[in-house]
Amino acid sequence: MKQFDRATLAQVLKNGIKELQLELSEAQEEQLLDYLALLFKWNSVYNLTSLRDPMQMVTHHLLDSLAAVPAFKGATNVLDVGAGGGLPGMVLAIARPDMKVSMIDTVHKKTAFLTQVKAELGLANATVYTMRVEQLQVKQQFDVITSRAFADLSDFVNWSGHLLAEGGQFIALKGVAPPDERERLPSDWKVVDLQPLRVPGLDAERHLVFIKKNLKTD
Repeated sequence: MKQFDRATLAQVLKNGIKELQLELSEAQEEQLLDYLALLFKWNSVYNLTSLRDPMQMVTHHLLDSLAAVPAFKGATNVLDVGAGGGLPGMVLAIARPDMKVSMIDTVHKKTAFLTQVKAELGLANATVYTMRVEQLQVKQQFDVITSRAFADLSDFVNWSGHLLAEGGQFIALKGVAPPDERERLPSDWKVVDLQPLRVPGLDAERHLVFIKKNLKTD
């Protein structure tokens, strides 16, 4: 079992945040480390992520999710589908306390973990649901629906499209930019942008896929 060396992890996180040019307070950096500590602790029993090395968790999970934060600039109400251990949802909730972040997963042990993180970190802007996203009904629809390595893009929009507010968009965090998945999108949805992401300390392809309702009537 790798050790959780908070001081070393804090420095790597701080350097990564600086490289991403994000403006986070020291309190937010501490919250991210507290979240990482909980993820590391619960992971041994709950198997929330295949990664066991906390240093890898900083780059592959925290910085990977933080790299997407600027894409949510105008968002006020976000849903993370298939939230798992809280990536990117929990990271977004910490980085953007002004934004409401809901997380949904079907696996009880994962949502139990998310509920625990919300309580321990005092994240008033976070909401956790345990159910299939197709069955979720909300009073206020979401202006952004996101997911990270959750499902095929067509399944993603088909299952959660009813929750997207008019004029809203999907932002999917993907590894490689998947042309076959984009081609399988239902005709009333289209990819409006594809952004490569560079994650500090991570030598792997990362992309954001932006999907909006296709307004063409032809």
